[in-house]
Amino acid sequence: MNDRSEQLRVTIRGPVMEVAMNRPPVNAIDLSLSRAMYAAFKTLNDDPDLRVAILSSAGNAKNIFSAGWDLKAFAAGESRDAEQGFDLGPGGLGGLPEFFGLYKPVVVAVAGGAIGGGFELALGGDVIVCAEDAYFWLPEMQRGFLPDAGAIQKLHHRIPYNVAMEMILTGRKMYADEAKHWGLVRDVVPVDRLMDHAREVAATIAQGAPLVSGALKEFMRRYGHASVEESHAAVRRAWVGRSDMPLYESMIASDDFTEGSVAFAEKRDPKFKG
Repeated sequence: MNDRSEQLRVTIRGPVMEVAMNRPPVNAIDLSLSRAMYAAFKTLNDDPDLRVAILSSAGNAKNIFSAGWDLKAFAAGESRDAEQGFDLGPGGLGGLPEFFGLYKPVVVAVAGGAIGGGFELALGGDVIVCAEDAYFWLPEMQRGFLPDAGAIQKLHHRIPYNVAMEMILTGRKMYADEAKHWGLVRDVVPVDRLMDHAREVAATIAQGAPLVSGALKEFMRRYGHASVEESHAAVRRAWVGRSDMPLYESMIASDDFTEGSVAFAEKRDPKFKG
């Protein structure tokens, strides 16, 4: 176990990195915690032995995944920057929503409330699983500002546009069952099963070819919202080495590209090198 700071618990389990916020009572994120989280995700990105991360709360009395940015610190002047306006640290709030160079997948395990920036932090992940007591809440409009650390940029791509707009405009809570209905979360499980379930999902991801997960994130980031014609053309360019997707091109050129098929034919498990 590697504690980067008292407010963040980082644990390495084979190819999986577990990042757990530990800032009671509600995991409010200040600049120090945000930078520590970015450092953890950068380690994930840079370490070839790591394949996937799980982001969670270490568990607090008020049953909150994260209440988002520490508004008390903000009101006191912390994080205000003359050039940027609001300094969230590298990678954005919690080091994840604006870490656009992160090409390894992150599973987010939400128990309790993902509130404001905590919700936006969850949207920075690739797969969200949650406990039955989870809820997602964007109360920013009632505080006098917009949830612009990730929600207005991403939420309408994850759930229907009118649902996303209504959530932001009314500031209502979305509970676990509705989040599952709209596809915001992949699974809803009992709270005492959440971390075991997240580990199962992460372990399955880690078994796959590492270059494929990177290529997938690269493609989705660049062309996930492009037209069908444009996205097909991008893949064709990658096949001939003329694309803007170096990870996709590396995947095609790698030994792993044929290893899966060979292993299937030989009736053995593939041995991906990355």
